Amino acid sequence: MAKRLKKIAVMTSGGDAPGMNAAIRSVVRACAYYRTECVGVYRGYQGMIEGDFVNMTARSVNNIIQKGGTILKSARSKEFMTEEGRKKAYENLKEQEIDGLVVIGGDGSFTGGVVFNKEYNFPVMGIPGTIDNDIYGTSHTLGYDTALNTAMEAIDKIRDTASSHNRLFIVEVMGRDAGFIALNAGVGAGAEEILIPEENLGLDRMLESLKKSKRSGKSSSIVVVAEGDKTGKTVFELADYVEENLPEYEVRVSVLGHMQRGGSPSCFDRVLASRLGVKAVELLIDGQSNLMVGLQNNQVVATDLEKAIKGIQEINMELLRVSDIMTT
Repeated sequence: MAKRLKKIAVMTSGGDAPGMNAAIRSVVRACAYYRTECVGVYRGYQGMIEGDFVNMTARSVNNIIQKGGTILKSARSKEFMTEEGRKKAYENLKEQEIDGLVVIGGDGSFTGGVVFNKEYNFPVMGIPGTIDNDIYGTSHTLGYDTALNTAMEAIDKIRDTASSHNRLFIVEVMGRDAGFIALNAGVGAGAEEILIPEENLGLDRMLESLKKSKRSGKSSSIVVVAEGDKTGKTVFELADYVEENLPEYEVRVSVLGHMQRGGSPSCFDRVLASRLGVKAVELLIDGQSNLMVGLQNNQVVATDLEKAIKGIQEINMELLRVSDIMTT
């Protein structure tokens, strides 16, 4: 039988995402419920190396469920990529008598957790926190739903201007390697064309779609582009290309950028964070390790952490088909 954990550390790592604070709150309060001490690690793995810890109680996480960002801060750590850095981190954890770790982050953060677990047999549990929704083993990552709604609301506002001036707006949303935000926000906001990294739909198709929109009587159009789409052009080059080939369009560009990562988390993200935090603590207390907790068919399930990193979260091809039909 596995030794019962007495003290669990929680940290956020990589890019911040709405819902991270709600997950911190959930981990801390689940620890309090199960009479397990909890320690917050500031600035991710870098803070672990520097011993930047704070004891957390149920009252430490009052009034944070509604806040975006992360109260524990986040940082990228090159030092943790070295054996010496990880050794320092391990020694600091042992000195504080910490015997379990919850990592809230994306695949880079999970990769660090897997290596750390292998080297020191240290119990690690992952909670997926990234707006890109590109982690295998969960239908939703923390922050994705909020970022999606932020993007959609921004596109709605842009459409008001596009309609008033008979303009074409090209809107770039986040998603370097994954088009989940672009595809879902594009369908939700009624975009005429959506360009995503997973599908190289080509520039000719986009031009034809815009011509069709013009012929059908549309006086304004919205094109949503994921920042990592496969056209090989920046969003500004894309605008120039459209103006050269379709001079009847007056093109404007809007890059939503990091505003998508901020803001108060949606109800969905708050509830998801609460569910995942509790499950992460319960699995650690139960002696399990090297897992990621996620959502599948609205059930909280655990996936092998390495599988979560290496697996590919597939884009919904049915949604692409729906998108084509909606632009008629």
